[in-house]
Amino acid sequence: MIEAVQAAVEGTAYSFDTLFTYLVPEELCGRISAGMRVVVPFGRGSQSRVALVFSVEPAPQERAKLKYISAIADSEPVISPEMIQLCRWIRDNTFCTYFDAFRAILPPGLSYTLQTRYEPVNGFNGELTLTERDLFDRISALREKYSPQTGDKPLLRSLTDKGAIKESDLLKRRVGDETTLMVKLAEQPGGAEQPKLTPKQKQVLAFLEENSAASVHEVCYALNITAAVVKRLVEKGILEEYEYQVFRLESAGERTESPADIVFSPKQQGVFDGLLQLMNLEQPKCALLRGITGSGKTSVFIRLIDEAVKQGKSAIMLVPEISLTPQMVGKFRRLFGDEVAILHSSLSLGERADEYTRIKTGKAHIVVGTRSAVFAPVQNLGIIVIDEEGEGTYKSESAPRYHARDIAKQRCFYHGAFLLLASATPSLESYYYAKTGRYSLFELDERYNNAVLPEVYIVDMRVEAQNGNHSAFSMPLIEEIQKNLDRGEQSILLLNRRGYHTSVRCATCGKVLECPNCALPLTYHKANGAVICHYCGYSHALGSVCPSCGSNFLMMKGTGTQRIEDEISELFPKARILRMDADTTAAKNAFESKFRAFADGEYDIIVGTQMIAKGLDFPNVTLVGVLRTDNSLYAGDFRAYERTFSLITQVVGRGGRGGKRGRALIQTFTPEHYVLNLAANQNYPDFYAEEIELRQAMLYPPFCDIVVIGLTSLSDEECSRAALKIRDMLEQRRNADFPEIPLRILGPARNVISKVNGRYRWRLILKCRNSAPLRRLVELTLKEAGADKSFRNTAIFADMNGDP
Repeated sequence: MIEAVQAAVEGTAYSFDTLFTYLVPEELCGRISAGMRVVVPFGRGSQSRVALVFSVEPAPQERAKLKYISAIADSEPVISPEMIQLCRWIRDNTFCTYFDAFRAILPPGLSYTLQTRYEPVNGFNGELTLTERDLFDRISALREKYSPQTGDKPLLRSLTDKGAIKESDLLKRRVGDETTLMVKLAEQPGGAEQPKLTPKQKQVLAFLEENSAASVHEVCYALNITAAVVKRLVEKGILEEYEYQVFRLESAGERTESPADIVFSPKQQGVFDGLLQLMNLEQPKCALLRGITGSGKTSVFIRLIDEAVKQGKSAIMLVPEISLTPQMVGKFRRLFGDEVAILHSSLSLGERADEYTRIKTGKAHIVVGTRSAVFAPVQNLGIIVIDEEGEGTYKSESAPRYHARDIAKQRCFYHGAFLLLASATPSLESYYYAKTGRYSLFELDERYNNAVLPEVYIVDMRVEAQNGNHSAFSMPLIEEIQKNLDRGEQSILLLNRRGYHTSVRCATCGKVLECPNCALPLTYHKANGAVICHYCGYSHALGSVCPSCGSNFLMMKGTGTQRIEDEISELFPKARILRMDADTTAAKNAFESKFRAFADGEYDIIVGTQMIAKGLDFPNVTLVGVLRTDNSLYAGDFRAYERTFSLITQVVGRGGRGGKRGRALIQTFTPEHYVLNLAANQNYPDFYAEEIELRQAMLYPPFCDIVVIGLTSLSDEECSRAALKIRDMLEQRRNADFPEIPLRILGPARNVISKVNGRYRWRLILKCRNSAPLRRLVELTLKEAGADKSFRNTAIFADMNGDP
């Protein structure tokens, strides 16, 4: 039987993306299965590309125009049938290509790149020009190491035409497996004579008879010999060499704690019993656990995961920020040892590939990580926990634009597993679904071990200004910091803006120094004396004159974490200050080392952005200061109040988690605002009641879904024209083919940040219901635009329930 495959090809545009049919060569029949990668010819020029096989089936009757697979890339499937099904779901629900969906699932280190390889043809003795001969000799000498140089292309074509060299495709994995060279005793044929051995060689044989197998390094170290002794034994056929995969991350070591030692409060016990009952139903279920900060939610997660592992199942624990991973991983490894695997973007490509392999081969059954960990290749999934589930970091901002919560639901449906969403400040959508019965709702409204919530004070910065204090610190906050320093207690200061000054303005012409690539002011960084764009990375040294008018009068405006660090150092010269933002945590393991140092008491004050606001547990922190609160409150989108409430509630909850009562000061120019007052009181139910009423009146989620149609172009005029045209296309297609779909189209309008990295940005907002007909309408419109030449200079994407 002639076989064919349905395959997703890398690098296809969304406008013509589909599963393509390829024939399987006779010599490869029976060796290809779904989930494997192959090399296929694609397009008019039959350019070689990597493709993922979705299914193998009998070849169609009409196959004259079909092409054959060129080669197999994998010896076994790299993704499971579950993940193939998930690829289809992602493609249909996030408006991406099949291969984009696959790429989100597989760690980057396991991906393949195709490189063209040139090799000399054996026995070639034809005539060549001097330049051709020179290149031919270079290729013959370098072989696989040869890399085409500028100007080589015509000569390569000529050498190929003359039969001097042959061209082939080389598949190369981005990161190879880390292996160690092992040796063991080789099987000897019966009656074979033992060759004469040196004393050192006899020592090696005795060592391996006792230990079965060992690495060459271990043998040499244990017996104090060189590798040459081992090599000679291999050459004689007495030993056999083989490679054994090792993993780049350090082993977790022995377990030092037990989940059984966790003692619950009566409230925790009741919540745990209810959640465990749902988990044991062994059918897809979703629950929301809302617990105030410090209520002991993590202990409940751990016990549930422990129960799942005891039942022979796997578990995934998601956290919203890389900064939370070290503390969570440390806790889980003390409890579960090497059962725990880690997946997040701060690991190297090799480390992520290793962890993926450990999970896939069943060496780890508990996965802790950020958004991408939801794709971990666990078998027999029992539970997924999404901590701080309302955080925006769970939503991908690039293709495929998925939400980890939606992926988790699909995985739990597939496995009949339990999904637990948890937060002190859940998303309004999740709390609404819990309140209306779509999810089960559990709540913890008291802190563990009778700990009390911090005393919270709202400081009116208008009064401070009237009293002549124009610094970033109110007098009450300065006094409280001094008290903490005197007592040997620690403080947290939150300012969600990095840099030193947030803008530089000319006092003469009034112009702000802007990024040439983005419609944004440049931020001054004192550490390197440069102004930097936090969106595209553009930077240059700050000069002394205005680039617009030549004036020497440049003014610095705004405050970032660098300036806060400087000012707090001036106020408290003896204080040990740790700054945590994207600039100080770029190095590998920076989060872990810095947070450990703070936990060990090496610093008195931590100054940072939102990465220090959530999930961290430092018992000696008794003071929290929130600076420049109003920045996020008036961000200008429908989720601004929700994000501000969550940020303040979470950071306030970092204080008083040990045995001492905490305090928190919220500095603001709008002290009467209800969001700030409700956050100060940790009153989520009342905030929800206020906000859900507003959402319903304005028709925002959860009372509708939102699709953002985004457009970017190098020309503002072309971008606006394309936005108007795509609105017309949507309306015409909806009226003609989908009149039953409820739909409101807002815009087009420029994005709030109208230019990023040299590209102008426009958008439309569709208020709708996420349904198959709606998704079909959007898909057909995007494909029509992709095939329309008037859109050739404009990139278009659709984002379901993304930020407008």
